[in-house]
Amino acid sequence: MTAPTSEELALHILATLDQDGRIATTAGLKYEDQLVDGQVLHGALSSLERREMITFTPLEEERWVLTAEGDEIAAHGSHEAKVFAAVPAGDEGISIADLTAAVGADVAKIGQGKAFKNKWIGKAGASGRLVRLVESVDDVTQADLVEIRDSATHKNAKTLAELKKRKLCDKVKVTYYAVDKAAKFATDLVKQATDLTLDMITSGAWKNLDFKRYNFDALGQEPAGGHLHPLMKVREEFRQIFFEMGFEEMPANRYVESSFWNFDALFQPQQHPARDMHDTFFLKSPATSDRYPRATMEAVKQVHSHGGFGSIGYGYDWKEAEAEKLLLRTHTTAVSSHMLYQLANQPGGFKPAKLFSIDRVFRNETVDATHLAEFHQVEGVIADVGMTLGDLIGFINVFCQKMGVTNVRFKPAYNPYTEPSMEIFSYHAGLGKWVEIGNSGMFRPEMLRPLGLPENVRVIAWGLSLERPTMIKYGIDNIRELLGHKCDLEMIQNNPICRLDKKMGREN
Repeated sequence: MTAPTSEELALHILATLDQDGRIATTAGLKYEDQLVDGQVLHGALSSLERREMITFTPLEEERWVLTAEGDEIAAHGSHEAKVFAAVPAGDEGISIADLTAAVGADVAKIGQGKAFKNKWIGKAGASGRLVRLVESVDDVTQADLVEIRDSATHKNAKTLAELKKRKLCDKVKVTYYAVDKAAKFATDLVKQATDLTLDMITSGAWKNLDFKRYNFDALGQEPAGGHLHPLMKVREEFRQIFFEMGFEEMPANRYVESSFWNFDALFQPQQHPARDMHDTFFLKSPATSDRYPRATMEAVKQVHSHGGFGSIGYGYDWKEAEAEKLLLRTHTTAVSSHMLYQLANQPGGFKPAKLFSIDRVFRNETVDATHLAEFHQVEGVIADVGMTLGDLIGFINVFCQKMGVTNVRFKPAYNPYTEPSMEIFSYHAGLGKWVEIGNSGMFRPEMLRPLGLPENVRVIAWGLSLERPTMIKYGIDNIRELLGHKCDLEMIQNNPICRLDKKMGREN
């Protein structure tokens, strides 16, 4: 028989109240000769109370109930009684192996001990076969459990304690209810309106409707907890590495930058292909900004057009109109150039510094499995007196070791604003080849001196992508599945924390 629905049970409660006047306790309340489940009963009572048809008061009491094993014994007999029944009358008896096959290993193991203790059975001589010691037995255990099942208690407290020790019964706290009629008591249920609609208001039908009361105590749907994106997990690992090495984080929250800080201050010529609109996102409104120091702008203009500090420059007519153009920054080195200016011009003069940034940059690139129009750069900068290429290589080696990358090589490269410049390679065991993981170099005097840095100060820097190590760590082949509208939210929720220095088992 199927359990009653909440509405069926509610109608049954109303009918019982109409017949008896009140329900003193729901302990014996039945629906079609079956006891009612406590949770279903409480739901039906709460529903009727919200309609102001009844009131109910909880009644708590302690009861003894049988466990699943206790129910089995109450219905079919105890283990010891089953063992006794399996031992035939007479001197022949039964072997332990045959007994186990007849009643099962668990019943045989428990039942033998109890039957021996009760002196129901014994062993016959040297054969060790089990024989009966009495003609018949009373299954007291079954009788005790039947009494507990039917009365929810037992007259002998010692028996209750023993059966509980055998895990055949337990004491539980049970809640019943006393139910009384309320102001709007009736024997039928009228469907209540749950929403106030425009039609109800305009027609006036709401005046004659019975609205369901709003339950302010009901628990709402629990919102799902937030989850860190894999990029943010790897980003935090990089941040901790920089902090361990004594670096300070640069403010990198200015996505819109002037061409001056993004290109010109880095000694990147105004005819460079990277400044073409096919590679860079330029702003339409506002399109320009002259928020940069005029003296620094003049020094940058001079070194571009005519050279200086041991350089012949580029020898072209540098135009401020180009430097004023606003864009979405193409690299975080734009942040580094501005920070180096601040280091050179702070009160008290230049002080050595170790700086880093990890943030988003933008390139007007064709989107494919390995390229996006926006991505993240990790950049480290050290400014101090007398820095050398050896210092740069040493710092990169330590940084890579903390990343868990121990096999590193360097290859000469070209950058407009660093000299010498080096690409950083690491051996990828999964691919069986060397792969580029970053870029590095020493900032040129043509970049540093116009910013106001002293002549003996050298600046070393290196940078790498945040997306590439994240894809390797989490076994992601397509960058569009990592960042953007195609990103799988379930992947974000289920992926583990990141340890750059430990294998995660997902690396390609």
